Amino acid sequence: MTDSPAAEPTQDAEIEPVMVTLTFVTNEVDALLAVLSKYVVLSRMDTAARNIDLVASITKPGRFTIVEKWESLEAQQAHFDGDTMVEMAKACTGLLTEPPDIDLHEAVTMHDLG
Repeated sequence: MTDSPAAEPTQDAEIEPVMVTLTFVTNEVDALLAVLSKYVVLSRMDTAARNIDLVASITKPGRFTIVEKWESLEAQQAHFDGDTMVEMAKACTGLLTEPPDIDLHEAVTMHDLG
């Protein structure tokens, strides 16, 4: 039996990263920051996470955005269905002044710097 290059999975296949933004608005800043900070730390442990940051709005106090970059759409979806996301969503109950704004972005000029 001969090894055929066509029979081997392609390791060099281009995987398109995806970015997700999750924006939260609250009057309970300290409580929400505790929830979101824990979520960010735990989410960064996911091997498919390329980058996850938590930022606070300067112009709108009480508004926080998590910016997530995932290696693929499948990895992002698996994370959103996972325990870390579910735990964070439950912990936000009663802390938000409006529903979170969640948006999925495709790469236009997104790339890794590291």
